[in-house]
Order: sequence, then C-alpha cells, then structure tokens
Amino acid sequence: MSIHIEAGETLKRFSLEGRVALVTGAGSGLGERMAHVLAAAGARVVCAARRVERVEAVAEAIRAAGGKAMACRMDVGDKASIGAALDAVEARFGSPAHILVNNAGGTDPTAFHQMTEAQWTSLLDVNLSGPFYVTQAVAQRLIAAEQGGAIINIASILGHLAYPNFINYGTTKGALIHMTRYMALDLLPYGIRVNAIAPGYFPSEMTNPFYESEAGKKEIANLPAKRLGRLEELDGPLLLLASEASSFMNGSIVTVDYGHSIRLS
Repeated sequence: MSIHIEAGETLKRFSLEGRVALVTGAGSGLGERMAHVLAAAGARVVCAARRVERVEAVAEAIRAAGGKAMACRMDVGDKASIGAALDAVEARFGSPAHILVNNAGGTDPTAFHQMTEAQWTSLLDVNLSGPFYVTQAVAQRLIAAEQGGAIINIASILGHLAYPNFINYGTTKGALIHMTRYMALDLLPYGIRVNAIAPGYFPSEMTNPFYESEAGKKEIANLPAKRLGRLEELDGPLLLLASEASSFMNGSIVTVDYGHSIRLS
C-alpha cells in the first residue's frame, strides 16, 4: 500500500481558519503569546481578562499584525461576566467560540500551616471554578449550535508534583488535570474535545519575581534544561490541541517541561 500526501496537506490540519478562539488571562505572559499564535494560525481571537485595557492593547497588536481580534472584560469567577462576554463574542463574530484556552490563573505561595482561608478560596475560585464556569458556558453554546470545539486547560507540572509552599496552587492544578478528563468524557458525544497543557517552569508576570531571586536562580540551575522554558516552546502543543491535527486526542495531558517532572530528583 503506497501513501501519498499532498504538499501542505499535513500543515492544513493545523489551520484555524474560520474558527473563533477565546483566551482567558490574555493580557500578559502565556495568554498574550497564545492569543497571537492562534491569530497567526487564522483564528478570530477573543482576548479576555479582568483588566480590559491590557487585552485591548493585545487585540490591537494582533490587528496591527494582520490578524482578527477583539477584547472583552471577563471575570472567570463571575457567571454574569462570562455570559456577557460570550454574548459580545457572538455579536461580533456571529458564532460561539470554537476554541477555548483556560489560561487565567493565579498563585500565592504560602506554607500550609500559615495559609489563610482567603488565600485558599481565592485560588480555588480562579484556578478551578473559573475554568469550570467558562468551559460550561462555552460548551452549552456549542451544543445549542450543534458545533464541535476544542477546550484547552492550562495546568502545571505542580498538578503532578509537590513543591513546598504551593499547596493551594498545586492542589487546584491537580484538580484541573482530573477535571479535564471528566469534561472530556461528558462532552465527547457532542464533538467537543477537552485536553490540557501542563507547562514546567516558564517566565510569567506571576513567577518572574521568584525566578529573579537567589532561590529562583538556584532552582533554575537544577532543572534538566538549566533554563526556563521559552514561551514559543508552547506554540506547538497549543496549535496541536486547538486544531484538527489532534482530532483523536481527548482527555490528554500534554506535559511541556524538558523532562523536569519525570526525573527522581
């Protein structure tokens, strides 16, 4: 049996032409980069965050580069805010979001015995309840429109591993990983795939103060790659899970950490 693949045929499966992609926490860091990457692949991108001035700037930069984008305010812990944002998306693009990247999140490192109730509940709200509420709202609209979609949850290797003083962050990311599997199972009949990316150590607005400290520099020196990940090293996994190139992937957790999480020490 001979196999013949037309030139460019494989790359076409990574195209997002005609799709609407929503990225939460798109005002900086990973979310900002992901919004640009999805737009470059042909998607009409919705940049969402609580700080609307930040996502307005990101959307404008995407449009200046020739892409299609809009900005909207969204608080992932507020169902009314989520509904209003999704209404705005459909009014602007005439379609529900086909691709959702649940990137909004936070961290607040504190030892378990010193953690306050507010520190615990605030991360539960943004890191776990937020993706639950946004995914549910997006999925309900896709099901009503009889359209499939791709949901991508941004987890962390700290959802697999334990690290001192990160019990609230690690617990929420571990729960997000398992919630990804449950979402995938329940939405499977509707053609809505749910997968997750679990990044290792990457620079971000949240983590840079630690990485720039002496303790952070020692941690980086002990990594397998001896450096942080580069944001562009998440582009491939993102495009894979967002596109038809991953049409048979559902409930998968893609770890991107250069082997950090598989070694013993």
